[in-house]
Amino acid sequence: MIPLVRFKNTYLILFLSICFGFTSCAQNATEIKVSAEQTELYLNLLKGKNIAVVANQTSVIHKTHLIDSLLSLNVGIKKVFAPEHGFRGKADAGEHVDDGFDTKTGLPVFSLHGKSKKPSDEQLKGIDVIVFDIQDVGARFYTYISTLHFVMEAAAENGIPVIVLDRPNPNGHYVDGPVLEMKHTSFLGKHPVPLVYGMTIGEYGQMINGEKWLKNGIQCDLTIIPLKNYTHDSEYSLTIRPSPNLPNDKSINLYPSLGFFEGTIINAGRGTEFQFQRYGASFFPKNNFSYTPMPNFGSKYPKQKGKLCYGVDLRNIKKLSAINLEWLIEAYQKTPKTEKFFGNTFTIHAGNTKLQQKIEEGLSAKEIRKTWQKDLSKFKKIRKNYLIYN
Repeated sequence: MIPLVRFKNTYLILFLSICFGFTSCAQNATEIKVSAEQTELYLNLLKGKNIAVVANQTSVIHKTHLIDSLLSLNVGIKKVFAPEHGFRGKADAGEHVDDGFDTKTGLPVFSLHGKSKKPSDEQLKGIDVIVFDIQDVGARFYTYISTLHFVMEAAAENGIPVIVLDRPNPNGHYVDGPVLEMKHTSFLGKHPVPLVYGMTIGEYGQMINGEKWLKNGIQCDLTIIPLKNYTHDSEYSLTIRPSPNLPNDKSINLYPSLGFFEGTIINAGRGTEFQFQRYGASFFPKNNFSYTPMPNFGSKYPKQKGKLCYGVDLRNIKKLSAINLEWLIEAYQKTPKTEKFFGNTFTIHAGNTKLQQKIEEGLSAKEIRKTWQKDLSKFKKIRKNYLIYN
């Protein structure tokens, strides 16, 4: 029997990995095993119950979708909830996604990025357990952690337990960036955390619970199924795009830094095959690197559409272990005063008004980074209370 440990109203399943034979142990000692694949740790929590699953295209067990795998194991899945980009992950960023049915299984699919971001009481009627399995990338303005918040909140209000099948954070090796000020909360950031928070989505769920960030301070009956052989320094390559415009490991690593451009006039590779691996604009000074954004998969209306953009190619940049502000500052300085560099959403991407103000005042990246340090230190102390992995 697998023991459960109570952790600030959260259950963490502890397990002992037993290897049968020296050879198999040597081969698998450092192989990361995602929680969804460890069905022996959670199937007994689902048998004989009505299940709702929060999932998207990343929710797989050995290349088979989690929904199909669980149905084959006679798990009683009744409903599916889908985050931003939809159940199959094909919608543009921010695009309204409607409810519908999964064509393969016939299960009803309720969008959590359409009319509502939160499951309704009616949608949860008759559900005994909610399973959450979505690949996150560890940036505050990536909306899957906001979806987790609302799922946990709805579950707590309806007395339904939530099981999070944990997945690695490809940006889990560092903590950096401005900490969100609560007066600037939105779906792009609901909690007072830095832009890069260095936690898996399971650890983050524990923090939501433990810090009582849900409405009225309620807490969710939360169980985390842990990863095997994972640390925050583990190298982990995603084989499935977590969203349409994060096609590879390089884009995921650069995303926290280039994501700032989402709140500006600058194109960050949307409308090309190198999303979040370049940035540019038609009004930048001419140089040896140029590209023309055009509508494509995941980006129907890219910034600078159809315009020849000059910019910077970042495909060969060394892996980042900190936010890069130089690119944002350089782009601001290269933008003519006749153009409005900062858009209306920059503040909610940054989580405060200070970043824009400091850039406009001409501060260097080093000077701006100093303004983050006190808040980062406070967050790291809080973060430490909820870590499952080293």
